[in-house]
Amino acid sequence: MKQAIVTGGSGLIGSAICRTLGKAGWDVASFDLKEGDGETRHVPCDVGDEASVRDAFAALGWDGLDLVVNNAGRADPVTGPIEDVTLAAWREVTDSHLTGAFLTTRSAVPLLREGASIVNMISTRAFMSEPQTEAYGASKGGLFGFTQALAISLGPKVRVNCIAPGWISGAGDLREKDHAQHPVGRVGRASDIADAVLYLADAGFMTGQMLTLDGGMTRKMIYEH
Repeated sequence: MKQAIVTGGSGLIGSAICRTLGKAGWDVASFDLKEGDGETRHVPCDVGDEASVRDAFAALGWDGLDLVVNNAGRADPVTGPIEDVTLAAWREVTDSHLTGAFLTTRSAVPLLREGASIVNMISTRAFMSEPQTEAYGASKGGLFGFTQALAISLGPKVRVNCIAPGWISGAGDLREKDHAQHPVGRVGRASDIADAVLYLADAGFMTGQMLTLDGGMTRKMIYEH
C-alpha cells in the first residue's frame, strides 16, 4: 500500500485530499494540530515548529513514503496594512505555509521511495492580489519557487509539482454572482483539488509544474466599466 502525508489534513481542502487518497487505497496520515474526520490517521503537528515536525515523523514511524502534500497554512490571507504588520504576525503566516513546507519536506526526503511525489499547495494569490495580503502572497510565491527548485534537486527519483487553487468553498450560502463570475460557472470545490493531487501523485512525466484550478479566473480580464 502506498503511503502519504498530508499537512493541514483537517481543513476543507486537506480533509478532501485525505478522503480521496484513502478511497484510492492509500495509507494516509494527516499532520495537523486539529483532528480530522476520524477516517485518517491524525498525527499532532505544528508544521512551522522544527521540533514538532521532528516529533511527528518519529510518532508516525514509517520507513517509507510515496507522497507528501504540503497543504497546511493559515487560511486568512489578510494581515492588515503593511506598516502595521508585526514581525510575529508575518512569521505566523510565512511559517505556516513556506517554512512548514520546508521542514516537512526536509524530514520526508530520506523516506521517499523511487517514483515518489511532492505536491505543494500554493494559490492564485501568488500571482494576483487583494490589498493587505503581503505575507500570504510572499508565502505562496515562495512555495512556487520552492517547487521548481525541489523538482531539479530531487529528480529523477522524486517529482515535485504544485497546485494553485482559486476560490474553493464548502459553504452553501454562496450567491449566484459568486458562481457566475467564474468562466466555468461555479466556485471551486475541495474535491476539485483532491482529484488533482491524486492525478499528480501518478503523473510520471510531470515535474516542476503548476496546475491552476481557479475556474478560469486568472485568464479573465476584469476592468470596471
